[in-house]
Amino acid sequence: MLVVHHLENSRSQRILWMLEELQFDYELHRYKRNRDMTAPVELKNVHPLGKSPAVEDRLADGKSMVLVETGAICEYLVEKAGGQLGPGARSEEKRRYRQFLHYAEGSVMPVLFAVLVASKVPVLGRFASKKVRPMPDVHLNYIEAELSSRDWFAGDRLTAADIMMSFPLEAARSRGGLQKRYAATIKWLDRIHNRPAYRQALTRGGNYAFSA
Repeated sequence: MLVVHHLENSRSQRILWMLEELQFDYELHRYKRNRDMTAPVELKNVHPLGKSPAVEDRLADGKSMVLVETGAICEYLVEKAGGQLGPGARSEEKRRYRQFLHYAEGSVMPVLFAVLVASKVPVLGRFASKKVRPMPDVHLNYIEAELSSRDWFAGDRLTAADIMMSFPLEAARSRGGLQKRYAATIKWLDRIHNRPAYRQALTRGGNYAFSA
């Protein structure tokens, strides 16, 4: 039995979407952010890092294991589903799948986080913003070029790589410079938001500001 420890308005929403796509049964524990937007201390009872998402898999032998890190959880769920939402058979699809699965948190999110922090720090923030503001455009231009050639990040169907890329691109549209000129990327966002599994995940997950 899978148990998802889900923090509202967070990366954790991707795991709910993936579970709905896989049609897995799961138990959901929802947590609200503190007033300062930090995670509640109760999450430390789940994992020492106090992070979300955290997925607990209660195994048939009575033991359980807890996974954190969204990418690691996605890979675990693909394996548990017998390869569903994994890459296609072609080597090019496998390469793109691995790349975007890790690119989401390894490259894009640190840049978006830097932009957000710089915008909130007076004086120093204005100087820093000039340095970091061009950085998201480098990534958004790259992503736009990729999605201009196909519907999904790995190939011709939805994979866990698309699920991983959803949060950074939703955040980019909200506050990171993703504008109408990135037409293929906007169409991709519309495509995922229209999926029944995505909408069901929103219903179960509660407050999530980035889907609009």
